This record gives sequence, C-alpha cells and structure tokens, in this order.
Amino acid sequence: MSKLNSPAQTLGTNIILRLKLGNTIGVLAGVTKKIADVGGNTGAIDLVRPLKDGSIRDFSVVTSSVECSQKLVDELKHMPDVEFIHYSDRTFLMHLGGKIEVQNRAPLKTRDDLSMAYTPGVARVCMAIHDRPDDVYNLTIKRNTVAVVSDGTAVLGLGDIGPEAAMPVMEGKAMLFKQFANVDAFPICLATKSVEGIVDAVKAMAPTFGGINLEDISAPRCFEIESRLKEELDIPVFHDDQHGTAVVSTAALINAIKLIGKQPQDLKVVVLGAGAAGTAISKMFMQLGVRNIIGCDRRGAIYKGREGLNEAKQWFADHTNPDNEQGSKSEVIAGSDVFIGVSGPKLLSVDDVKSMAKDPIVFAMANPTPEIMPEEAGPHVAVMATGRSDFPNQINNVLCFPGIFRGALDCLARTINEEMKMAAASAIADVIDPAVLQPDYVIPSVFDATVVTKVAKAVRDAAVASGVARRSGN
Repeated sequence: MSKLNSPAQTLGTNIILRLKLGNTIGVLAGVTKKIADVGGNTGAIDLVRPLKDGSIRDFSVVTSSVECSQKLVDELKHMPDVEFIHYSDRTFLMHLGGKIEVQNRAPLKTRDDLSMAYTPGVARVCMAIHDRPDDVYNLTIKRNTVAVVSDGTAVLGLGDIGPEAAMPVMEGKAMLFKQFANVDAFPICLATKSVEGIVDAVKAMAPTFGGINLEDISAPRCFEIESRLKEELDIPVFHDDQHGTAVVSTAALINAIKLIGKQPQDLKVVVLGAGAAGTAISKMFMQLGVRNIIGCDRRGAIYKGREGLNEAKQWFADHTNPDNEQGSKSEVIAGSDVFIGVSGPKLLSVDDVKSMAKDPIVFAMANPTPEIMPEEAGPHVAVMATGRSDFPNQINNVLCFPGIFRGALDCLARTINEEMKMAAASAIADVIDPAVLQPDYVIPSVFDATVVTKVAKAVRDAAVASGVARRSGN
C-alpha cells in the first residue's frame, strides 16, 4: 500500500558531512572506516577546497536511521586531525522552499503580451467562458489540473499530524502526478477535520480543478467525504488511499492467480484491516468474482451479529464472510488462498502462512514494516507482495493514480466509476506479458513507462463506454 516511502523510514538517512581533514597520512581512510564502523555507507567524496594544511571535503553517506547519523557526527567530532564543520540531511535539502513551483506557459516580454494575458484582452476570454461555461476546459488550466486535498489526519505511517505537517507528502504527490502523467497537481491542506468543512471547502474550490484527489483522510470520515463529493460535483473525485490501493492490489491478484492457476470464484480471501483500503480492496475483489472474503480486525473475524462495529466494519458484516466464520485471524486464515494485509507490522505469523491452502498468495502491505517479512513468508508462499520498494512485487499506488487521472482528464470525465477502476486494474496487469509472469514479477515496476499510457487509455475507453465522458478523444 505504498505511495511514497514513509517519512519515518527515510528521514535523516541520506546525509552530507563537511569535514576539514588534516594533511596526515591515513586520515581520509580513518574517516571512511569510522563511517563503516557506525553502520554507514560512504558514497561520493568531493573536494570542496584544498588547504595548505589539508583539505575540506564533503562525504555523502547513507545511514540506517537518524540515530545512526547522530552517532556518526558525535564520533567524528572526536577524531584527531578531523574538524567537523557541518552536516546536511539530503532529504531536508530536497524540501527546502518546497518541491514544486508554478511556471508560465506564455511569455510576458512585451506590452502586447501583457495586454493579451491580462487586461484588457483577458476580458474577452472571461466573457467567452461566461457565455459558454464548458469553454473553461479549453481556455484555462482546469482541464489538466488536480487538487490533492488532505486534512492531515492519516498521513502515511504518521497518523494525525495536522495540515501543515502533511504538506510535504501532498507536494510529493503533486510531483508524481507531473512526473508520471504530466498532470498539474497542487497540494491543498485544510485546517478542518469536519466532514462538512472539508466538503464545503472542496466544493468551493472545484471550479478551478478538473479533478480532486483525496489523500490521507482518516476513516470512517473519508467514506462520507468521498461519497458526498462524488454526488455533488461534476468532476472526478478519487480517494487514493481507498481506490488506488484497491486497483493495484486487484491487478496483482489478477496476475498472481493467473500464475498459479486459480479462479476468483474459488478463492478464500482474508483481509486484515477493515479501514478505507481494506474495504475498497474487498469491493474490487468482489467485482472480480471473489465470493468468499473475510474481513478481520484485531479482535478477529467480522461477522453478522458481532457487536461494536463501526460503519466500515458493518459493511464487512453485511456483505462478506458468507459462511459467517468466527474466531481469531489465525483461525479463519486456515485453508485460505489469499491474505491481504492493510493493518500493521508483524501481525501475521509463519504458522498462519503454513496453515493456508496450497500455493498461497500473501500481500502484506503495511508500511514501513509489513505484516510478515518476505524472508519469513517466502519459503511457504507462491506469491509474496509488499508495499515496499526494496522487495519484489511492490503494491504502489503510483502505478494507478497518474494514469487514472490522465485518462479521466483527457475525456473530461464527470466521475471515476467502478468500470474505470476495473479497467485500470486490468491494464496494469496486462503490462506484464503472461510469458514472463513469475512469482516475484506479478506487478510492473513503477518506472515502467508504458503503465500510465495503457492505464490512461483503458480508463478513457471505460469512461466513454459507461457514459461519463464529456468527450471521446484527447
């Protein structure tokens, strides 16, 4: 369930150390040895300035944690013939001043340029849109612009950290939109947690944007917010934490069962985590033809008649678990074909995996630490996937949302419906030729340049076929 690597996972691990080294034999080797002893890996060593009595050098270092970086700094300060000057965290350096900017598409070099871009010429364009409102898609940025909207209540693995602290993630999401699909996205972080406040704010800003990407809003409010906005706006609204994860998980499942020769209707699927992602995944799996899904939380299986269920869990009780199985996660996972983890770290044991059916499929997507590590599950599963980039089969939403919005914007879609999401999942799965499917390659790389193009076309075609597109071409 990865979108970006969690800030908790990467913060402070890439640093640049600036040191003054004495003109002594072995001092440079001593520094690199110290870095290795503390657990760091030395990358580039750059000469900043030679001195009569030594040199000033920058060391690019990768460490395992913020604590490791600090320990390295402390120890370098006490090395003979080494003067510590400062160090920079490369992650923080990337974020200085923000990661995105606005650029003009038309020049402003002459008086004529100014009169056409602004007053008086712009008045004619304004009145053209006033007379023909749909011209806003041709004469403004609306047709290629998406708002990335968050209240900062469910940010990656960090939780409720507030709208200001959520901004770096939303900027990163905007970067992904631009890099992968040439969609202009802008972060909108709102200082309200109320459903009404968020709905009203998004509705008020909607005339500017061609689509709304809801991001990192906690459940169960995210369900109502998305539902309300989809009903009340005539532009696509997409909650990526729900549907992005669901689309990519469905794509991975399509290829995984193709590889091992099972059919959707024959699967028993256990979903650990009954929040936004778990609900959306279950709904898409049901569309795919899966009949037996059991949702679980920390108390075990969710079933009809279980007390104390919130709205999301009540949906599981009403629509899944056809045999009304009860018991702990470990009890209901026995004999299952697929495990989907969108919960927390280390909640699935090796014994749980061993109890599953022949050729089990495990998607452990908690980040940064999955429900079970691949090296533990690997010997006992047919297909293993996580949300992490350092293991094969990464379930990463970036495979999905750029192409979905590219396709929706290209045909001026009024919404993103179930047909468009399933088309996206099928397109992602089809990127991989069946001839090269293998256990550690059931989902394409996020850097596969064909993914966005194929997803966009599939989504556009599905929008036209289902009657939600304003136009059929690009």
